[in-house]
Amino acid sequence: MTDDQAVAGAAGQASVPAPARRTAGGNPHHPAAHSGGLFGLALGALGIVFGDIGTSPLYAVQTVFSIDNNAVSPAPDDVYGVVSLIFWSVTVIVTIKYVSFILRADNDGEGGIMALAALVRSVSVTSARRASIALALGVLGASLFYGDSLITPAISVLSAVEGLEVARPDLAQAVLPIGIAILTLLFVVQRWGTHLIGRLFGPVMVLWFVTIAVLGVPHILAHPGVLRGLSPTYIVSFVAGHPLTAFLAMGAVVLVITGAEALYADMGHFGRLPIRVAWFVLVWPALVLNYLGQAALILSDPGAVANPFYLLAPDWARLPLVILATAATVIASQAVISGAFSVSRQAVRLGFLPHLTVRHTSTRESGQIYVPAVNWLLFGGVLVLMVAFRSSSRLATAYGLAVTGTLLLTTSLFLIYAATAWQWARWKLVLTAVVFGGIELTFLAANLTKIVHGGWLPLVIAAVVVTVMTTWQRGRRIVTARRVDVEGPLPEFIDKLNAERIARVPGTAVFPHPTKQTTPLALRANVEFNHVVHERVVIVSVVSETVPHVPLGERLTIDQLGHTADGIVHLSVRFGFQDDQDIPEVLREARGLSDELDLDPDAASYFLSRITIERGRHPGMVTWRKRLFIGLSHNAATPATYFKLPLDRTVVMGSRIEL
Repeated sequence: MTDDQAVAGAAGQASVPAPARRTAGGNPHHPAAHSGGLFGLALGALGIVFGDIGTSPLYAVQTVFSIDNNAVSPAPDDVYGVVSLIFWSVTVIVTIKYVSFILRADNDGEGGIMALAALVRSVSVTSARRASIALALGVLGASLFYGDSLITPAISVLSAVEGLEVARPDLAQAVLPIGIAILTLLFVVQRWGTHLIGRLFGPVMVLWFVTIAVLGVPHILAHPGVLRGLSPTYIVSFVAGHPLTAFLAMGAVVLVITGAEALYADMGHFGRLPIRVAWFVLVWPALVLNYLGQAALILSDPGAVANPFYLLAPDWARLPLVILATAATVIASQAVISGAFSVSRQAVRLGFLPHLTVRHTSTRESGQIYVPAVNWLLFGGVLVLMVAFRSSSRLATAYGLAVTGTLLLTTSLFLIYAATAWQWARWKLVLTAVVFGGIELTFLAANLTKIVHGGWLPLVIAAVVVTVMTTWQRGRRIVTARRVDVEGPLPEFIDKLNAERIARVPGTAVFPHPTKQTTPLALRANVEFNHVVHERVVIVSVVSETVPHVPLGERLTIDQLGHTADGIVHLSVRFGFQDDQDIPEVLREARGLSDELDLDPDAASYFLSRITIERGRHPGMVTWRKRLFIGLSHNAATPATYFKLPLDRTVVMGSRIEL
């Protein structure tokens, strides 16, 4: 571990939350959200944002009618009750909660549960307890999102390829191998980025939504009575007549809103308005028509519960539909994988994960990144799930808890934010909690019944991720405190340096270091062992803020450290958790701001202080967590990589600290 690896860890403590920057009109200022026309952005949102929720018709209705040995029957009362539950779940949770309310809670134009947690923290400056609760909820939500990121590719692709069993029953044995091959290819191509094929995502999803709408219409026309299912009275009669069956059905109905969090998480890429336009104009109507069509088909042919989605299509169209569905589920999987990359980077910047190698796959879009460690961990997990569960129906039992957990956590954070930032009246908060929270608690309770049948999986994944995040956060705080004792005060070191008139050598030395209170170990070692100091010394402290982006004009703070002619200067640099922490680029921006900063970053030498963490007998962490922290630190990305330092001009000097 290095001084610089502790930078991000300490940043969560040292940074002062900055408010989200707004334009005069009150809308979030985020370049990615306003870089194209409304039509182009809405088309892009179709290709990324709605992939997961848009492919739910493949397996959601089928799963409802297969739960608990067909507890939900294809009888009219049950069908009307189910379709009413589906319609109102999508309407209340997605349309009202996310599209109408949650999208308004943006963090400098960015969304997602980690961004929301950071936003709540930034507006809770007067309540440390509230800020801590917000971050804890964000960590738990991110942990559940990783479980979603494992299950979504597996269940989506398997459900699409399983259409072969309907179109070509003789190919049933090939479903799993084909699914594995498709996902293997998807994870392999991540290293080259998706910007080249991304242009196809929007048009493919337009074709997908139009197709699923068209598939539903003939069956609705043949059985128009199914429209009665849009009345919420059928939910009441379904629950009153079959309370246990309705409760179990809720555990599967939640599958129709999987991907709702993506509406919020990907807001920074497209903006609020394009997402809303795409939802209301195409996605919502297409989903409703398809679900109504599946219900109408089941009413006319109860045997269709075996696979109501593919049976909507005529025989000649089923094989092409399998191909289109596979393309749509690959896009849905891509969206979740990209989301995992973004969440990981946010967690790193907020101090909950060690630095990871992040590669940018597009020269134009900063949000298109590739995180090798996350990619291959997801790939391994997805393969294990596919081989272990072998079908989408079995995977569906494990899916609900991750979704409902994230929904509830987002609602909780939103209520805290609405109370703090928007000053909502108590009655508004109570009404919102009762409506959204009540439905989501019901979903959660229904899915708790599936724990022994696979629902334990997302809980185990979340527990592992929470353990890793909290261990890293606790460990880096301990290491940071002990490193401060070893480094000693910087002002005293500079006074001694000037008093002893240490020899100065030509050139510029840059020392990445988390604070200006203590001395970089590499600087101290250079003086003690080499007895020299460079003519210019720049100590650079990186501060990670709890907003996604910090404008260039607000990033830099210069301090002469009490001496104006000794060639030593401190540069504090503020980054948002979505900004690239590029130190040479920062030095280019700072040129001319002072004599010490009038330098060529490509000619400077960079000195890193590498700290080796060893397990000791110090209190603060149990032994197994110390081992976990040390293992994480050994596998963290090199600071030269994530600070974009030139490798041929970077010197690493070591030290040791016991944990």
